[in-house]
Amino acid sequence: MSEQNAIHKNMTFGELLKKFPQAGPILANHGLHCIGCHVSVFETLEQGMRAHGMNDAQLDTLIGELNAKAV
Repeated sequence: MSEQNAIHKNMTFGELLKKFPQAGPILANHGLHCIGCHVSVFETLEQGMRAHGMNDAQLDTLIGELNAKAV
């Protein structure tokens, strides 16, 4: 996986926040307040987005923004 696509939909919230702590505010801006959630270590970005009623376009937008900030 390239550095530009370091973050993907199958990454868990816990893995994301461990590798990229700066992702926290971005997630919060998208309505995902996952930092204190006990399922964040098991739930993928895609699963979390679906659980919050978000669609593919919103998932793609979030992942794009996260990758832009991660590099």
